Amino acid sequence: MATLTNKIDFAVIIGVKHANPNGDPLNGNRPRVDYNGYGEISDVAIKRKIRNRLMQEGHSIFVQSDDNKVDNYPSLRKRAEGELSKDVWKDNDKAYNAACEKWLDVRAFGQVFAYSGGSSGADGVSVGVRGPVSVHPAFSVVPVLDRASSIQITKSVSGEGDGNKKSSDTLGMKHRVDHGVYVFYGSMNPQLATKTGFSDDDAQAIKEALHTLFRNDASSARPEGSMEVYKLFWWEHNSPNGQYSSAKVHRLLEVKKAVDEPKRIEDYDISLDELDGLNCEIIEGE
Repeated sequence: MATLTNKIDFAVIIGVKHANPNGDPLNGNRPRVDYNGYGEISDVAIKRKIRNRLMQEGHSIFVQSDDNKVDNYPSLRKRAEGELSKDVWKDNDKAYNAACEKWLDVRAFGQVFAYSGGSSGADGVSVGVRGPVSVHPAFSVVPVLDRASSIQITKSVSGEGDGNKKSSDTLGMKHRVDHGVYVFYGSMNPQLATKTGFSDDDAQAIKEALHTLFRNDASSARPEGSMEVYKLFWWEHNSPNGQYSSAKVHRLLEVKKAVDEPKRIEDYDISLDELDGLNCEIIEGE
């Protein structure tokens, strides 16, 4: 299969309403913010959601989360050893090519396979795959600290025992962003795609995942309908090197508040500039 033909840049606008888009474990799982109070969704969290969507669509994914996986491997190492033969892992080049061919997220985002010790054929393996797809963290358009809420969680039933002794009512805290609009960017590099075998079909699969990013992603922190992809902007260049730098393309999109206290997506101005010879496909989220 031919690898990615032309350079691709993309941008995604996300709407948040009464949800915790990405909790910070170092801050009591409160919504992530930067030092200026702007909300942040890490690139790792975004790629996790992309992987989940790809997996739901039947693609083979290496980095599966423990609470959402389609096999019984207890670790990444066990998955690597279980899906590829011992003979493959004895040769770094064979392991590189086999892993890229087997798993879409490996040939898209890259992966480090570094295993030592034990009794398997993966002993002494050190294989690094650099992927052609890069994803930036998402940041909110306006600060979210003054739009965040915290509530205390209590319980009304006994968690253990015979029910005669009532234990403490307090379970913990939940945090949410009452309203926020976030934007993130990314790109796809054909030069690196030739190394991993990342194809035009793979790019289309990620494109589909991006505009359906929150399908089947509901949780206590993100209730159904509380997060949505508002728009996906997709720029496909006419050459592998691209007509323009990614930085210049990403600056074409500007999202800023249109009122003093925005409370919905319609309270923002979204503008898109143009560059000669570069078309942008705009896809509505769902």
